[in-house]
Amino acid sequence: MDFMMAYLSSLSPINLLMAIPGNIAQGIIWGIMALGVLITFRLLNFADLTVDGTFATGGAVTVVLILAGAPVPLALVAALAAGLLAGTVTGLLNTVLGIPEILSGILTQISLWSVNLLILSGANKAVNVDEYPLIVTLRNVKSSIVTALVFAAVLICILYWYFGTEQGSAIRATGCNPHMARAQGINIDFMKVLAISLSNGLVGLSGGLLAQYQGFADIKMGQGSIVIGLAAVIIGEVLGDALLGKSMNFALRLGFVVVGGVLYYLVIGLVMWLKMPTDLLKLLTAVIVATFLAVPYLRAKSKNSFALAGKRGAQNHA
Repeated sequence: MDFMMAYLSSLSPINLLMAIPGNIAQGIIWGIMALGVLITFRLLNFADLTVDGTFATGGAVTVVLILAGAPVPLALVAALAAGLLAGTVTGLLNTVLGIPEILSGILTQISLWSVNLLILSGANKAVNVDEYPLIVTLRNVKSSIVTALVFAAVLICILYWYFGTEQGSAIRATGCNPHMARAQGINIDFMKVLAISLSNGLVGLSGGLLAQYQGFADIKMGQGSIVIGLAAVIIGEVLGDALLGKSMNFALRLGFVVVGGVLYYLVIGLVMWLKMPTDLLKLLTAVIVATFLAVPYLRAKSKNSFALAGKRGAQNHA
């Protein structure tokens, strides 16, 4: 009892409230990364593990270019381009060489570990907000939230427009039914490469933003990115479906993915505030993703007419 009282007294609600803005800022940045995951995971039905490497590549490119005197917007464009290139490699490994989806992503991810070491000339590199005009930073969390929200809103608008075009619709058709898409004259291999490239471009951009926000780039900063991205996608989709149901269109789905990233980091912030061991964070993330993945399946199963008929029959016999 004494231990529990001491533990509860050590928890400061003020500290929790003070950490919320930082969690929101990180959540939005990771939500941008989750938009890239959404493209491959949902639209293309492609299990892409490249993102763990691409996220760090975006951060490394951004920091190195800023330190070299490049303008921050140009550094972010370069991070986007680096992600596009990495995604293209994964797509070509899969479509041209016939390497399975998961393995093609793993091969690119492993390669990027060495590439990131070369870019950073070591394991990590710091960038000081006092010396460089970073657009997002821990020093000014409120401004960072606004900037990240602007980035997210612009990207959502662009993605909503793009996937309504003929080419964007072709990508969605490729993921939905590749055989039918091929029969309609769509070059599904090209669409795969294009979508994977676009996905990793967004991931690289997100990595560049996070590197500025935390003040450094590290070759390990992308570890577990795919799980966090999936968590944001799943949380956002489940929340959106629960609140809006059939009214949730593609634009709202994109928005809820970013909301999912924010909610995920708010949960992480709560866990840290409760002083749970940090070694358990990856386990917690896996549990969150598994739970939200299971919710739609279990909900659909409970509404299945055959299942309901079976339950009623069992009740009648009883």
